[in-house]
Amino acid sequence: MTNRPRRPVSRRQVLQASALALPGAWALSSCAREQPIGAPSSSASAGDASSSAGASASPSATGIPIASPQNPVKWPINPGNEPIASDLEPEPNATLRLYNYPDYVWNRVLKNFQKEYADYNVTIELSTFNDLPEALTKIRSGSVPYDVGFLTYNYLGKLVYGDLIRPLNHSYIPNIVDAWDSFQNPWYDQEWQYTVPYTVYTTGIGWRSDLIPEDIGARPDPYNVFWDTKYAGELAVLDDDREVIGMTILRNGGTDVNSADPATLGAARDAMLEMLSLSQPRVTITGYTDIPEGTLSLSQCWSGDMITGQYYMPEGVDPSVLRYWSPPEGNGLIGNDFLCILKGGENPVLAHHFLNYMLTNDVALENFGWVGYQPPMKSLSPDTMVADGWVPENLASAVVRQEWFDVGYPLLELPPAVEAEYQAIWQQFKAGA
Repeated sequence: MTNRPRRPVSRRQVLQASALALPGAWALSSCAREQPIGAPSSSASAGDASSSAGASASPSATGIPIASPQNPVKWPINPGNEPIASDLEPEPNATLRLYNYPDYVWNRVLKNFQKEYADYNVTIELSTFNDLPEALTKIRSGSVPYDVGFLTYNYLGKLVYGDLIRPLNHSYIPNIVDAWDSFQNPWYDQEWQYTVPYTVYTTGIGWRSDLIPEDIGARPDPYNVFWDTKYAGELAVLDDDREVIGMTILRNGGTDVNSADPATLGAARDAMLEMLSLSQPRVTITGYTDIPEGTLSLSQCWSGDMITGQYYMPEGVDPSVLRYWSPPEGNGLIGNDFLCILKGGENPVLAHHFLNYMLTNDVALENFGWVGYQPPMKSLSPDTMVADGWVPENLASAVVRQEWFDVGYPLLELPPAVEAEYQAIWQQFKAGA
């Protein structure tokens, strides 16, 4: 790709430089990073909403439908929360407040949006969260009027039925046609009433081959590496209950990573506690820096972590030592994040323009060149991403294919009682980590 961003300096150096320059360009704030224990409660019931179309999924105990690829859902539009009118001008002198994971959007992309809307005197303010329970708690509190959220579909029902998210007016977002067709009518948000896609990823294992010369992917079951005593103290799992429990269910021979079966969950809990005793894993979401820097030798991670990890390598260490494995046929944990407009925000028109901007081909690809997480854009061919220079050959396994969403295992929204069981397992695991 001739327009692929090139990096004359390391990503860390640019991050440091950007941080120094922030006060004159756009504001960065950070929320608390402690993970709440226990499942968040819904602030509204199904009876509080009127449906614009019937949902085909079975409802949970709270009446919120559970969306899945087999049971797609078209969410209701709550009374008084209809889409904004068409042909409105962006709000002038606005502060557009974004809520996102750390290091999950490029500063330059945000600054360029400000430049593009300079006639409206736009300022962007970015706040960050460490996990989705924390994000949902902060959004519900209403303490900050966030305009745009970078979120995940296993919390979408809570956002809709909690009246925390705005339905979209599609006339402001014509660039959706450049995204994969499957995201123009996703199972978790039929007719994309509330969301547009941001990134796609798999969950697997990352490592440095100079520190762990074994080809982890050649094992009969690569997941077993997390129970291998010879790597004790050198590895980590993601600080995410669903990802770790899901991986453990797959390692135990199951395929239902959203299981409510007590026997399946009990076996996962026992295996996770056994993992603690055998390999003493750390719990972190910073594998994208820890593995390249050698703080960790191996970690459960998302595919985008290893792609961006090449920009965190110490001076003199070749990024060709990075490795990533997930099931090569796509039958592993898979997911995507989306962009949405939060109801508490003060700038819904500008927020629509921002969603459309992030779906602009050049912007999406430029952002990918920074964050390492693949946007589901038609212009980015998985078959040529290595040849075109987007992904190094040693990390070709981190490329995500659209057809994998037909065979992979997404982490779905859970009924509250089941979510509480997952959180209880996670609390017990983290207490010993």
